[in-house]
Amino acid sequence: MTLDAVVVGAGPNGLAAAITLARAGRSVEVFEAAPTPGGGARSAELTLPGFVHDVCSSVHPLAVGSPFFRSVDLAAHGVEWVEPDAQLAHPLDDGRVAFLERSVEATAAGLGRDAARWRRLMGPLAADLDKLLPAILGPVVRVPRHPIALVRFGLPALLPATALARLAFRTDPARALFGGMAAHSMLRLDALASASFGLVLGLLGQTVGWPVARGGSGTIVTALVDELTALGGVVHTDHAIASLDDLPQARAILLDTTPTAALSIAGRRIGPVRRWFARRFRYGPGVFKLDLALDGPLPWRTGEVARAATVHLGGALPELAASEAAVAEGRLPERPFVLLVQASLFDRTRAPDDGQTVWAYCHVPRGFEGDATAVIEAQIERFAPGFRDRVIGRRSTGPAELEAYDANYVGGDINAGLADLRQLILRPWPALDPYRLGRGLFLCSSSTPPGGGVHGMSGWHAAQSALRHELRHAR
Repeated sequence: MTLDAVVVGAGPNGLAAAITLARAGRSVEVFEAAPTPGGGARSAELTLPGFVHDVCSSVHPLAVGSPFFRSVDLAAHGVEWVEPDAQLAHPLDDGRVAFLERSVEATAAGLGRDAARWRRLMGPLAADLDKLLPAILGPVVRVPRHPIALVRFGLPALLPATALARLAFRTDPARALFGGMAAHSMLRLDALASASFGLVLGLLGQTVGWPVARGGSGTIVTALVDELTALGGVVHTDHAIASLDDLPQARAILLDTTPTAALSIAGRRIGPVRRWFARRFRYGPGVFKLDLALDGPLPWRTGEVARAATVHLGGALPELAASEAAVAEGRLPERPFVLLVQASLFDRTRAPDDGQTVWAYCHVPRGFEGDATAVIEAQIERFAPGFRDRVIGRRSTGPAELEAYDANYVGGDINAGLADLRQLILRPWPALDPYRLGRGLFLCSSSTPPGGGVHGMSGWHAAQSALRHELRHAR
């Protein structure tokens, strides 16, 4: 029997592709190398029994904003979004804290002299949310449906984050708040288009929020698997695919892999132009992750930081920029930008009794072989003095371990590809349909637009391409 489609990889994008095809009435099976599906959205007891940590992605603005995820009744499958009082906290050394709140007006109200400037930058984008999201979460090379809204976003988005922060704002808290969000790009903050990440994450936080999933990110994947199964799809785990010969016969094959892995699996089934670009696809910096079990909450110097599940630790904008520049130059920063999540403050299912979980990582050079535990803990101690006394369990995970966990994280690159200006526009190669590898073959991973994150849109777009080409008609 020939299937309509097979998908290699059961991360959020692979599952989104399979669900989209199954909804269209096509037969589809998914093959996952790991013992459990999930990719970047798994949860596990990484430190001590009863302490549930998110293995990779933990906070989900892209999921709640994604058109694909909005099409799935996640609540019916047991997913409960937990939204903290504040979406993001960015403390400074002088005790001031900048907060990303649930609306532009509320964020602006906390930024003092920069209130009007914040409204002027973010207000029009928030008003255009429904016009912007489909464009932001899809291929860049296409005719926009709302060109005016896209230009309003695109002009500042093309700027370096440092330039936009200094042009737009006058105070350290506002500049640091924006710079920390832009640093999610894993680019130098003086790189072109690094501002785009600050704008997108700020826009999402002030419109749909930065929630966590009760019980851990793994509940999201459980919901997707349940949705696919209900539609007749099948997921096979512990089933590594080394070549297309390892797969059953199918009219279309979708790979939730990097372009490098796609070359290894598919070889000359990929068109010659795409093979050329796949060999030259560039990966970004890696991350070093630290999971901690505590016997109580983090002792923040400024107690208000506990309003937020997500905390950015890195001081003012010049320090953030220096940290990301060091990584780009192949060095571990002495004071790295640390992304920290204290999910258990808001989701008590994640830790027993008075315990708390801490999820934190910093950016490191791709393939970094050292240990960044000490510098991450020093940054936490800087803003939460005495926190080390509360640590009862610890697990450090470097780039090599992350790549072993998920082969798409090449050298620890959790975005599955550098997100500089060239690879934002031409990701992973120049094409009106960047998802099509060749006849009957498609790429559906975060190496395609819109890039990294738990949003499922790379899978959705790849499935639409398959339905346009190989699967136009049901059998």
